[in-house]
Amino acid sequence: MADLKYYDIISKPVITEKSMAGMEYKKYTFYVHPDATKTQIKEAVEKMFPGTRVSKVNTMNLAGKKRRRGMVVGKTAKKKKAIVQLTGDSADIEIFEGL
Repeated sequence: MADLKYYDIISKPVITEKSMAGMEYKKYTFYVHPDATKTQIKEAVEKMFPGTRVSKVNTMNLAGKKRRRGMVVGKTAKKKKAIVQLTGDSADIEIFEGL
């Protein structure tokens, strides 16, 4: 397992209709490092966004898709997605403000 720092764990937010609908329940969706654990994701969110407190983290591994270019067959990179549930008294994450 790689030595991951908190700023290496969260790659980018997922901005889809389904993830935006979860924001009213304080659920935020991020792409994370494939080797990150739930506790590492929780610590990274609490350090990167001050005032937030995480109650639970759900993760899912997304396998790479098969792609072709002519006769050459390859796969895209695998990803890991995390849905972070904040506590009721927690501050909102500001990167999602105004979306």
